[in-house]
Amino acid sequence: MTTEHHGVAGPYTEYDGLPALHAGESDLPLLHPYGPVPDNGRCLTPGGGRLTVGSSGRHCRITLDHLGCSAQDTEEKGEAFRRLALAGEGHCLLAGCRHQAAHQGGLLRSFEFPAGSIETTAFVRALLAVELGDDGPASRLLQEAEALAGPVRVLNERGELAG
Repeated sequence: MTTEHHGVAGPYTEYDGLPALHAGESDLPLLHPYGPVPDNGRCLTPGGGRLTVGSSGRHCRITLDHLGCSAQDTEEKGEAFRRLALAGEGHCLLAGCRHQAAHQGGLLRSFEFPAGSIETTAFVRALLAVELGDDGPASRLLQEAEALAGPVRVLNERGELAG
């Protein structure tokens, strides 16, 4: 069964109770929160996202998109995703590379951290936990990064991440 979806180019198809997927994405493997994480590749997440894991040599890059799934675009989840991005930035500071946390808000998120600094499986599991409503693992990764590199960013007067 195909369906039109938020004006994005289709055709889209219903898939296993997840938000509608592009027809070519229905063959992607479904990533289990405690299952193995691919070193490189693309898969579907339990929250209906498309997760891509890759490497640019010095950095691991993970993208997560939730096109068409507005349940993943809440303020609470956005803040947890930002904490996760800052954990990666803390490891970049420690490694001597200086760039902004690779995080794009909204329904397409991109994260980047030095290869070998954070275990990819731990990062992806924290990402999936946020997607499923638990921000604890993301906060722990940020605390670990700050223990190594010092404060990455400061909180504003409302207790939110500044910048």
